[in-house]
Amino acid sequence: MSARHHGSCLCGEVRFEIEGDFESFYLCHCEHCRKDTGSAHASNLFSTSAQLVWLSGEEQVKTFMLPGTQHCKSFCSHCGSALPNIQMNGQLLAVPAGSLDSKVTIKPNAHIFVESRAEWDTELEKAPMVERALK
Repeated sequence: MSARHHGSCLCGEVRFEIEGDFESFYLCHCEHCRKDTGSAHASNLFSTSAQLVWLSGEEQVKTFMLPGTQHCKSFCSHCGSALPNIQMNGQLLAVPAGSLDSKVTIKPNAHIFVESRAEWDTELEKAPMVERALK
């Protein structure tokens, strides 16, 4: 029995379902992923067999291909949240891990493109951890 995952964007306009298993999970530190997430890295799940079904808001989904690269980002045109996309001529489903509302049981396979990580992206686990936002 294959896995079933549900996800959505921040504003809730876009909702989707993934039927199938993820084969890999990478934390990418390349300059493109840092730019499009505004963070230390992108956290993407990949599958060559899972199926993506848009439950609502598919017309809100926009996709940007960075010219001259294979870098692709889909997002909600209303709130900007990262969303799944199909790459490599339909051969690969890429799903931003943070877009899923269901639990992700697969652990990251690796950090990739670490040679281009941000200069502040070292020993982040040593920074103080706070349970909730400070008041």
